[in-house]
Amino acid sequence: MITRETLKSLPANVQAPPYDIDGVKPGIVHFGVGNFFRAHEAFYVEQILEHAPDWAIIGVGLTGSDRSKKKAEEFKKQDCLYSLTETAPSGKSTVRVMGALRDYLLAPADPEAVLKHLADPAIRIVSMTITEGGYNINETTGAFDLENAAVKADLQNPEKPSTVFGYVVEALRRRRDAGHKAFTVMSCDNLRHNGNVARKAFLGYAKARDPELAKWIEENATFPNGMVDRITPTVSTAIAKKLNTASGLDDDLPLVAEDFHQWVLEDQFADGRPPLEKAGVQMVRDVTDWEHVKIRMLNAGHVTLCFPGILVGYENVDDAIEDSELLGNLKNYLNKDVIPTLKAPSGMTLEGYRDSVISRFSNKAMSDQTLRIASDGCSKVQVFWTETVRRAIEGKRDLSRIAFGIASYLEMLRGRDEKGGTYESSEPTYGDAEWKLAKADDFESSLKLPAFDGWRDLDTSELDQKVIALRKVIREKGVKAAIPV
Repeated sequence: MITRETLKSLPANVQAPPYDIDGVKPGIVHFGVGNFFRAHEAFYVEQILEHAPDWAIIGVGLTGSDRSKKKAEEFKKQDCLYSLTETAPSGKSTVRVMGALRDYLLAPADPEAVLKHLADPAIRIVSMTITEGGYNINETTGAFDLENAAVKADLQNPEKPSTVFGYVVEALRRRRDAGHKAFTVMSCDNLRHNGNVARKAFLGYAKARDPELAKWIEENATFPNGMVDRITPTVSTAIAKKLNTASGLDDDLPLVAEDFHQWVLEDQFADGRPPLEKAGVQMVRDVTDWEHVKIRMLNAGHVTLCFPGILVGYENVDDAIEDSELLGNLKNYLNKDVIPTLKAPSGMTLEGYRDSVISRFSNKAMSDQTLRIASDGCSKVQVFWTETVRRAIEGKRDLSRIAFGIASYLEMLRGRDEKGGTYESSEPTYGDAEWKLAKADDFESSLKLPAFDGWRDLDTSELDQKVIALRKVIREKGVKAAIPV
């Protein structure tokens, strides 16, 4: 493991935090300390702590599973330190020890400790990476789901919460009652208008708890939208060993990420913010154009490549993109379906962004897993594909590549590739009813899945027939035979 003592004698190729880790103080509490957070938000904060030492981070885990307990123990043993290896497509790497995370709390073990930190006026930002589907928005109504069992339990006992909504709103209640300012609620999840989604979720909970409190939160807290981007793959035991061998460290929590990173963030903060622009964050008035490009090209491109890639038998993204037919389909999708209906932000060319996406996908050092990219496909299809699908249907554009993507997604859900290999596709939002539709023997039933709700109000008859036809081709002749010319 690595600890404070390790910092005194790091290998020559490893950068140490450029500040005294015991001299920084927390200004941020973050829910959901996963790999992406550690390589993204924490990475940016790391770079400004030398000159803004009041913005360190306290991490919070919300679940009490054995895995969560182990994770908490590992962070504690390592003084919340970990190594980050950044690797370019060329293979060149840099390694640094990260110190921005200064504490880690497991909420079920001590809920009051979490609430005390959240209510402390020193905490001015509460951020989160709770996944695209973690905001408890009912896909049918578009409203916060008050029927969720955990939410109902929090509303019945609001001063002892278990959900992120309960914690944040109870903390804001305490701050209001104590005469303190509200904090900024900052979503770092890969959602279009993630701040607006967070606002709807937290205010939806607050209104159900106490309308007056909800009004205070609405008037005093802020929910900035942000576009986040960095490929951060899962670190297996084998990858961890490889990273430690290369760095010379004995790190129980090593992390690898591409050298590319981007964060475009609306400058709307309730009680100040760290000087993130000094670390390269683009502070803007409106993030819309940036997030549209990222979601419709990079994120949509990722699943467009990986759904059929899994069926062919590719485990890693870099292997899938080396397949000329899958690469050709991805390029056609971006060139013909996305770029003609997308507006570029000032200073960006869509063609240049397309080329950077393809280069990033080819980074072998990432060993990014196709199944990881495809996980929670329902939410990703809704978020990443909807705008492109709607533009194609409404504009009477060619639907063949979109239909191939949908057909690949539905065939992927069956859990078997062309070589006879089996795998488990992760769809956390699907219950028994959805899986029954997904596994149905006919080709029509699965078109009722909520993944496609984003364009269900349009005339989808032509698209549906193309999807059915392409699924039949995939079953009878294979994935590549179904790729549109």
